Amino acid sequence: MTNSLEELFCHVDDFCQIFEPKWRQLLLSNGLQQRQRSRCLCLSEIMTILISFHQNHYRNFKHFYQDHVCKYWRKEFPKLLSYNRFVEFMGSAMMPLCIYLKQCFGKCTGISFVDSTCLHVCHNRRIKQHRVFKEMAERGKTSVDWFFGFKLHLVVNDCGELLNIQITPGNVDDRKPIPELFKSLFGKVFGDRGYVSQPLATQLLDNFGIEFFAKPKRKMKNRLMRLTDKLLSRKRSIIETVIDQLKNISQIEHSRHRSPINAMLNVICGLIAYCHQPKKPSLHMDWALPPSA
Repeated sequence: MTNSLEELFCHVDDFCQIFEPKWRQLLLSNGLQQRQRSRCLCLSEIMTILISFHQNHYRNFKHFYQDHVCKYWRKEFPKLLSYNRFVEFMGSAMMPLCIYLKQCFGKCTGISFVDSTCLHVCHNRRIKQHRVFKEMAERGKTSVDWFFGFKLHLVVNDCGELLNIQITPGNVDDRKPIPELFKSLFGKVFGDRGYVSQPLATQLLDNFGIEFFAKPKRKMKNRLMRLTDKLLSRKRSIIETVIDQLKNISQIEHSRHRSPINAMLNVICGLIAYCHQPKKPSLHMDWALPPSA
C-alpha cells in the first residue's frame, strides 16, 4: 500500500469511527426491529476508493475501479465487490462524505477570496434532450458563454485552503449565496466584478464585520483604497488557480453522469481530494498583515 493511500484511509477511518455511531443514533426508525447486515466493504473503504479516484489520473471511474483498484489494490481491499455492486453502495456514502468535507476545510486567516465556476452537465446542443438533471440544473451565463448545469461557489484563504462551498443551479446570481458562505469568516474578502454591490458590502460589514472588496466594473468610478488592499485585490488569481486544479486535476466536472446523486458525489470527492493535496497554490502574505503589538 502506498503511503498516500494508507494516510488517506487512516484519516477517513478515524472520522468514520466517530461519525458512524452518532449517525445511527440520529436515524429515524419505524419502530420495527431491523437487521443490520455487515457489508463486505466498510464505509471507510468505500469513501477511500471514491476519493482516491480523484487523486489518480483516470478520467472514468469504471476504468479506475476495474483497471486499477481490482488489479493493484487487492491486498489493501481483500473483499472487493464487482463494479455494479460497488455503484449500488456509492449513494450510502453521500452524507458521510459531506460531513467529512467540512472537517477538511482550512482555517480563516483574515484574508479570503471568493469566486464561482460553472459545472456543465451536458453540451449546449443537447440541452433539450437532457433528462438526468432536467428538474435540477438551469441555464446560466458566464463571461465566456452560456451553459446548462450548476454553479460551484467557493471561498479560499491565502494558503489555497477551502473555507466554504455551496452548489446552486446555474441561473443563481453570484451574490445570493454570499451571506451563507461568509458566516464563519472574518477580516477581508476579495471578489471579482460579479460581486459588485454596495448594499451587500454594507450588510457584511454590519452583520459579520467583514470588509468586502469587489473589482469595480469598467464604467464605475475608481474608489480610494489602502495600498495593501489594492495589492491584495491583485492576488485574486489564487482562487482561479484553485478552480483550475479542481477541474483539471481533481476532475469535479464532466458531462457523463447518469445519476444526480453520483454527480454530487463526484464533486464532493473531488473537493476532498483537493483538500488532501500536499501542495496547494498559496500566497506569502506576511507583508499584508498588520504588525503585532
